Parts: sequence; C-alpha cells; structure tokens
Amino acid sequence: MATVAATKPTETPDEQTLREDLAAAYRLVAHFGWDELIFTHLSLRIPGPDHHFLINPLGLLFEEITASSLVKIDLQGRPLGDNTQPVNPAGFVIHSAVHAAREDAQCVMHLHTVAGTAVAAQRDGLLPLSQNALLGWDDLAYHDYEGLAVETGEKERLVADLGTHNLMILRNHGLLTVGATVADAFVRMFILQRACEMQVAAQAGGAPLIHQSDAMGHKVAAQGRAAFAAGAGLSWAALRRKLDRLDPDYRA
Repeated sequence: MATVAATKPTETPDEQTLREDLAAAYRLVAHFGWDELIFTHLSLRIPGPDHHFLINPLGLLFEEITASSLVKIDLQGRPLGDNTQPVNPAGFVIHSAVHAAREDAQCVMHLHTVAGTAVAAQRDGLLPLSQNALLGWDDLAYHDYEGLAVETGEKERLVADLGTHNLMILRNHGLLTVGATVADAFVRMFILQRACEMQVAAQAGGAPLIHQSDAMGHKVAAQGRAAFAAGAGLSWAALRRKLDRLDPDYRA
C-alpha cells in the first residue's frame, strides 16, 4: 500500500489535495467518536490573498463528508464555486475570525468532545497531571463563554485570547486547535483531547493526584516542540493509511 505523504507548510498543494486532507480529518474525527451529530467544524484555508477556506456544509454527519461536499466560503461567509450549501453560522464566526487573524493558522479544528468540555467546565482548566497536558503547556489559551458563537462581536475577543497559541479551551464549550497543516491541527487536537480524557479519568479515581510543577511544564513543552514537526507528519500519514483501509470514499 502506498504511503500518504504529509503536507509540508512550504508546499502549495492544489485544492483537491486540500479537500482530501480536510475530508480525511472529518472522517477521523467520526472514527474517534469526537463528533456531535452535524455540529462542530473543521476548516482549511486555501492558499492565496483572499483567505477563502473550506468547511463542512450544514446537515452532513462527519462520516458522510467527502472532498467534493466541502463548501468553499469567503470571510463574509459567502459560498464560492459550485457547492452553495449553507454552513453553520457558529462555524463561520469562529473559523473566519481565526483564519483572518492568523496567517499561520491554515487549519482550524473546533470540537465539543465530552472530556474536552468537561475540562472546559472546570475552574482550573487543564491540570498538569499527564505528559499529554504538559506537551502543550506553553501553547494553551482560554476563552470565556459568551453563548452560542453566532455574534460577530465575539471574533475580536476570541482572536485576542488565542493570540499566538495553537491550542485553546473554550470555557464551558469545547476545544480548538490550529496548525499550518491539517496534520498539525489534528495531532494537536489528539494530544489535547487525550490530556482531557486522562484528567477526567484521574479525577474519577478518587486518589490524591500528583501535579507537576510549572517548571516541568515548560521543560516538557520545549521537548515536545523539538519533536512535533516530524511526529505530526508521520502520525498523519499513518492515519491517512488507516483511513484508506477503512473508509476510502472520503476522497470522492
């Protein structure tokens, strides 16, 4: 079986390649059980000066998403091209805000996982209880809950809270990650989601918990950054191979 190469930030893939990569991410989110009916969103910017990006049409389950079903929209939410299906207003507000503000945030992923939202509802947020939590220690931001993300006024505050970070916990809401590629954003989401699952499991055990120090968090985060670029690309290539075995029609 052929190896699926990881997309590098320095490359400029064609739109079909980008569509297949994003459709693969949707199918993998469904595979891991991170989806929530037809809600939540993943988006991918198409290279160029116009900040056009791909996002899911409103009404399809993540397991139904294909490369051709993704909708291309502009920063005002207007569909472009042949597919003019509507998109979720909350998806547009969150994703257009980040894509407009961050040139490096080519891919934006936002999920409402059970463990992620459970941690988002905890006053102290993500705790230094696992290696997964420490890997993003210097890269995690928080955004306070403002209701359904359908008001454009929230964009400025969301972007300000995100800053230059690549991971975000939306209080009482869910998780968000960004990356220069789908691989980067997806692997960051995997690590963050696992950290939340580990925290909830550890808390459920009822025993006293070992909290690592802030200094250890900075150390592990620095170690993780050194290995992330290669690890994300290799992990994504492996996930694409898995998906090609299990669910290859995402490419259609």
